[in-house]
Amino acid sequence: MIGAIIIKNKVRAAFAALTRRDVSAFLSDWAEDAVFIYPSVVSAGGRIEGKEIIEKWFQNFLEHFPEVKMTPKHICVQNIFALSGTNVVAAELEVTGKNREGKSFQNEGVTVITTEKGKGVLVRDYVFDAEMLKKAWGEG
Repeated sequence: MIGAIIIKNKVRAAFAALTRRDVSAFLSDWAEDAVFIYPSVVSAGGRIEGKEIIEKWFQNFLEHFPEVKMTPKHICVQNIFALSGTNVVAAELEVTGKNREGKSFQNEGVTVITTEKGKGVLVRDYVFDAEMLKKAWGEG
């Protein structure tokens, strides 16, 4: 049970760091060979491999969205006892903000994080409203 509490706190802290635009803190618990998969309904989507390239992706994300707030609504942990082993975490998020054109957006989704040895190795984002995602990126 303590493992789930620690993991949930780390996930909340990571999304708070991204909201503060602190990409280094956001990625602090990601493995060097991590894989990030973003919805491919937008040109920025797809499979991004390696922490350094993922960091550049998130820098671009923050440039595109000068105002963004990610609020975890629910966080579920598969193995509530695991502290540093393999685990899967799902975070339901509300995402709000403005893109660089000044257009406001709001969307919800789920981020699924697979961890090994306490580090994120595979992170997949899913959105509930793909059309809203396209509009936010200026592609719809």
